[in-house]
Amino acid sequence: MDQTQTPRRGAVPRGLLQTGPVLFSYGFRPFFLGGAIWACVTMVLWIATLAGQIEIASAYGLYAWHAHEMLFGFGSAILAGFFLTAVPNWTGRLPVSGWPLAGLFSLWCLGRLAMLFPDVIGALPAATMDALFLPALLTISAREIIAGKQWKNLKVLIGLGVLTAANLGFHYEAIVIGAADYASRFGISAYITLICVIGGRIIPSFTRNWLAKQGATRFPAPFSRFDMITILASVAALLLWSLSPEGVVTAIVGCGAGALQFARLYRWRGWTTTSETLVTILHIAYLFVPFGFVAIAASALGWIDRASATHILTVGTMSAMMLAVMTRATRGHTGRQLTASKMTNLCYAAILLCALVRPLSAILPAYLVLIYASAGLFWLAAFGLYLIEYGPMLTRVRRQAMG
Repeated sequence: MDQTQTPRRGAVPRGLLQTGPVLFSYGFRPFFLGGAIWACVTMVLWIATLAGQIEIASAYGLYAWHAHEMLFGFGSAILAGFFLTAVPNWTGRLPVSGWPLAGLFSLWCLGRLAMLFPDVIGALPAATMDALFLPALLTISAREIIAGKQWKNLKVLIGLGVLTAANLGFHYEAIVIGAADYASRFGISAYITLICVIGGRIIPSFTRNWLAKQGATRFPAPFSRFDMITILASVAALLLWSLSPEGVVTAIVGCGAGALQFARLYRWRGWTTTSETLVTILHIAYLFVPFGFVAIAASALGWIDRASATHILTVGTMSAMMLAVMTRATRGHTGRQLTASKMTNLCYAAILLCALVRPLSAILPAYLVLIYASAGLFWLAAFGLYLIEYGPMLTRVRRQAMG
C-alpha cells in the first residue's frame, strides 16, 4: 500500500482532499474501517447462530451467507481499500475521494445490509443489491489504470474481474443449487492470485527498503522469470482446484505450486526482518500461500477435509495478508512511523492463532466446539484490536502520508 513505484514527474500527491469528512479523504479509510467492523459483526452473528441464539439468512442459507460475507463482504472491502489507495500511486492520478468515494462505500454498505435481511426482502433482491459493488469497483479501477496508461497493471484487473464474476456465480449457486462450492473456490482463487501478483511486488520492495535503512548489503531477489513461472503454476493449480478439488492431478500440481512458492518466499529473505514485525508479518502471511497449496494437495488426496484446506487459504493467507496491509497502509498514509506497536503485534498474533487453530477441527473432531469458539475469539481479537488502535487514525486526524 505504500508507494511501490517512483511517481511520474508532476504526479498528483496523495491526500489532496483537505475539506469535508476525514473518513472520505482517501479510499483506505472507509473501507478498512468498514471491513474491520464487518469482520467483527459477521463473526459475532456466526457464533450466535451456531449457538442457537439467533437465526439469520435462512432464505439464502446460513453456511452460504457466512462464506459469502467473509469472501465478498469483508474481503471486498479490504480489497477496495487497497485498490483505491494503490492505483493513484501507480498512475499519478487523483485518488477517488469525497462524494464519489462516499457513494462507492454506500454501495458496499447497501450490499451488507441487504445480505443481512434476505428473509425480509428475498434472496434474489438481496443478491442483486450486493452485486452492484464489485462491478463499480472494477469500472473505477479500470478507468484509472487505463487513463494513467499503466498497462502492466491491467493484469490485476483480471483478478478483480474473476472475483466479480465469482460473486455473481456464488449468488446463483446459493439460491438455485443451495451450495456455492464452485464460485467459492473461484473467489478464493482470485484473492490468492492477487496476493501472488501484488505480494510479489510489495513484499520484496518493503523488505528491501527496510533492509537498506538498516545498512544491509544483501536484498530480496528482484522479480524474474522464476517469479512468473511460479505465478503461472499457482494459477494452474488454483484453476484445477476450483474445477476439480479432488484427484491425483490436482494434488500433483498443487504440490508443485507449493514448492515453487516456498522457494519464491525464501528468495525474499524474510528472516532478516524479524526486528520489525510490520515487515515480517508480510512474509509470515505469504508463508500460508505455499502451505495453502500443500493443503489443496492433501485435500485432493483425501488426507484432510476440504474445509480445513479452505480455511488455511482464507484465514491464513487472505485475512493475515489483509491485516498486514491494513496496519502498514494505515500507519504510512496517516503519517505515522512504519513500526509495529505492541497492540499491532497482538493483532498479528491473534490472526495467526486463528489461522492455526481453525484447521484443527479435522484432526480433533471431539473438540469441535472449543476449536470453533477459540478461532472465532482470535478472529474478533485481531480485528477488534485493529479497530481500537487504528480506528481513530482512520476517522479523526488528517495527516499527509509519509514519503
